[in-house]
Amino acid sequence: MAVERSDEATVFGGRDVVPFPMARRLSTIRICAAELEDLHGDDAVKFWRRECRKLADELLALGCSEDEMRAEVMAFQAEVQAELWERHQSRVSAGAVSQ
Repeated sequence: MAVERSDEATVFGGRDVVPFPMARRLSTIRICAAELEDLHGDDAVKFWRRECRKLADELLALGCSEDEMRAEVMAFQAEVQAELWERHQSRVSAGAVSQ
C-alpha cells in the first residue's frame, strides 16, 4: 500500500516532519545556559559538545541535510551565548557581580 505524502511535505522539501527551529527552543536554551553557568573547564566543554551532538543527531534523524543541521546548531549556539550574556548582565545590574 503506497503512502500518500501531504502537500505540506512537498512544500517543506519533501520531509514529513519539519523541525522546530533550534534557536526558538527557549527551554532547551535556558537549561543549557544554566548548566554552563555551573560548569567550568573540561566539564563545560564535554557538556556543550554532548548537547550540540544530541541536537545535531535529532535534526539528522528528522531528515535535515548536513548544511541545515549545521545552520540550526550554530543558531542554537548563538542563542545560548546570548542567554548567558543576558544572565550575566542581569546579575551585574542587580549588583551580584562586580564588573
